Amino acid sequence: MYTGSCLCGAVSFEIDAALEPIQICHCGQCRKAQGSAFAANIPVPVSAYRLLSGADQLGSYESSPGKQRVFCTGCGSPLFSKRVDLPEVLRVRAGTIDGELATQVIAHFYAASKANWFELTDDLPRFPGAYVPPEQQ
Repeated sequence: MYTGSCLCGAVSFEIDAALEPIQICHCGQCRKAQGSAFAANIPVPVSAYRLLSGADQLGSYESSPGKQRVFCTGCGSPLFSKRVDLPEVLRVRAGTIDGELATQVIAHFYAASKANWFELTDDLPRFPGAYVPPEQQ
């Protein structure tokens, strides 16, 4: 069981599932939405995510057709994103989860779009765009 919250604490949640690997996204939308070089996302089944408080504080923005970015309207913390074409999964922002996480970063996505002022210095896999499983290529 994991818990998490926004910066001001108005929105809190729990995740009752093992955490998937962290996906680092360098696309321009994630950089703008995070105000940083990338977003650190963890796919979480909707069935494992439970909002504990702050439902009235949630706002959302459709950043592209079918993709909602959900945030706290009080402090602006990005919490998760969700897609119409993948309704069973939330992409929770790793930084909103409390404590130590039993997972690691798996790869960099949209590396071709990364900020020119941020260097990738690890040996993790890098994909120029979204990851496409070999069986779907």
